[in-house]
Amino acid sequence: MPHAARVITVSDRSAAGLREDRGGPLAVSLLRESGFECEDAIIVPDGADSVEAALRAAVAAGPGLVVTTGGTGVAPRDRTPEGTSRVLDRELPGIAEELRRRGLSDTPLSVISRGLVGVVDPGSLVVNLPGSTRAVASGIAMIAEIAPHVLDQLAGGDHA
Repeated sequence: MPHAARVITVSDRSAAGLREDRGGPLAVSLLRESGFECEDAIIVPDGADSVEAALRAAVAAGPGLVVTTGGTGVAPRDRTPEGTSRVLDRELPGIAEELRRRGLSDTPLSVISRGLVGVVDPGSLVVNLPGSTRAVASGIAMIAEIAPHVLDQLAGGDHA
């Protein structure tokens, strides 16, 4: 049975209808191609409170992968990591570090992404990706490889 995935785009401009969301639909498409069941992306405005509320709703919908796009930088309203940290039970810093390292092949600015990765017990993996389509594409490529193992482990599976 395929794993479930949810995508949350974090952007004031996209939430207000001022800019097309390209990162969220790209993430959804790539996740579906990788075998995940994934509904269309939802869009929420920047800010820790809106991110926290969207993540809590996504996790409450059932175990699976939850990917956010956007809000991981240093702009005044980029608060995705702050909202995410309120929801995570355990961080997986190695994954976040690897996402930033792989992003260096696209741009030296990948190192300023403050995105977090972690788990919400009992069975969700949460990943913050930057909002750029390049970051989404490279991030989903990596996450699609490791998320099934993490989700199986959270469900009580044995080490492969």
